[in-house]
Amino acid sequence: MNLFRFLGDLSHLLAIILLLLKIWKSRSCAGISGKSQVLFAVVFTARYLDLFTNYISLYNTCMKVVYIACSFTTVWMIYSKFKATYDGNHDTFRVEFLVAPTAILAFLVNHDFTPLEILWTFSIYLESVAILPQLFMVSKTGEAETITSHYLFALGVYRTLYLFNWIWRYHFEGFFDLIAIVAGLVQTVLYCDFFYLYITKVLKGKKLSLPA
Repeated sequence: MNLFRFLGDLSHLLAIILLLLKIWKSRSCAGISGKSQVLFAVVFTARYLDLFTNYISLYNTCMKVVYIACSFTTVWMIYSKFKATYDGNHDTFRVEFLVAPTAILAFLVNHDFTPLEILWTFSIYLESVAILPQLFMVSKTGEAETITSHYLFALGVYRTLYLFNWIWRYHFEGFFDLIAIVAGLVQTVLYCDFFYLYITKVLKGKKLSLPA
């Protein structure tokens, strides 16, 4: 554990809490991509199946449980509790084009050809592109609510901090995970345009708008 990873975890947790509070307080999931949230639920489930076989620390175990519980709670809110407010007409990204290639890649490129390792690798690859349906939805509608923008920004910060975490671990621990680093770079790059718009618009009190 190092400061970058800890702050990255906090930023990730903040993003999840912001999203849940947004949905619960407004009693609406308008502007939220259910498809992205389903993908994140798949990511956490596949990654943390070792919850039952590999104990690292209380912190690690608690974070795994929180991520899984919150992701499925978000999916439940979107597709059940507040289903009437879900904007399925704009949430049209073809997720099979994300799931199938990342699953195949996980079988072909992994650290160890075992079920848990392949599932972990699949989760890393899938997480790098899981936000695409949300970004696509924001682009299609042309704008995003402020709280949704905060959620996306916190997710982007989480990924950026994790890149610094990998640099720290390589420099001080000699640990290098090419799969996690490349996937993290891909995910961070996807947020670059959003970071620019967030800083130039949202932080100045303007509503974030994207070209449809």
